[in-house]
Amino acid sequence: MPDRTSPYELESVEFHRDTLRYVDAGDGPPVVLVHGLLGSHESWAGQIERLSEKYRVIAPDLFGHGDSDKPPGDYSLSAHSATIRDLLDHLDIRSAPMVGHSLGGGIVMQTVYLFPERMERIALVSSGGLGREVSLFLKAATLPGSELVLPVLASDWVRKNTENVVTQLGKWGLPVRPGKSTTETWRAFKTVADHGSRSAFLASTRAVVGPRGQTVSAKQHFEKFESLPSLLVWGGKDRMIPASHADNIRREVPNSRVEIFSDAGHFPQLDEPDLFFRVLDQFLGAAAVSELAPIPQSTRPASSD
Repeated sequence: MPDRTSPYELESVEFHRDTLRYVDAGDGPPVVLVHGLLGSHESWAGQIERLSEKYRVIAPDLFGHGDSDKPPGDYSLSAHSATIRDLLDHLDIRSAPMVGHSLGGGIVMQTVYLFPERMERIALVSSGGLGREVSLFLKAATLPGSELVLPVLASDWVRKNTENVVTQLGKWGLPVRPGKSTTETWRAFKTVADHGSRSAFLASTRAVVGPRGQTVSAKQHFEKFESLPSLLVWGGKDRMIPASHADNIRREVPNSRVEIFSDAGHFPQLDEPDLFFRVLDQFLGAAAVSELAPIPQSTRPASSD
């Protein structure tokens, strides 16, 4: 079913009898945006419009997410990477820069490992796969019985009452007013009320996270990034995956640039959209990371998160 809230007319393609839906906007050089857990192309709201003025933006709803089909089966990083490859083949795109958010960062790094010829440069946004620590919510989702608890937590009654409590606390002057990262996280979480989305979320999460944290690390593949221009963007207030994980790749991959948006949460592309666009646009247009000029602190807008 088409996404009625999307400002885009989504394209569709069938792979192995399952339908993948995606945004294909703009006419310039291609760039691929890969969302994270429970996300969709909407996780790039605002960025697609701006980027499509200069680039051909490809933003899929991964299988199990958004308006794409949610079949039972493999939701590993490799399976998602193969879907990205198949989509590029379908669109006759030989290679492109790829931007991955959260789980999407892990998918993009797995694509570097499996299909390096498809990758021109890599941008990781609040990425998984760079350290062990993750939020308690993600660890709890890997425990037995979570499939029974999640639909209750995402029910209309629980969501309505939680939202009412947060609203009232905000009126009392407490610092609980949701920022854009919080709003997007809550919007995405509501999708687990759907059985297909919930099953895909649990399968994707359990493929990379365990009760003690992330179980999949990209560290053994860092050597593949040494000749690949790399950008990492993180929110300093990220409560899902800590920004300290960026240090792991900054130490070992000298051909990379790290930008920490101090006031942003897990979705820096939403919390600080102007700054995010400037940093990403500069990265996409530079011949090498060494050519990137620092963005003055004074240009960084305050986030509401």
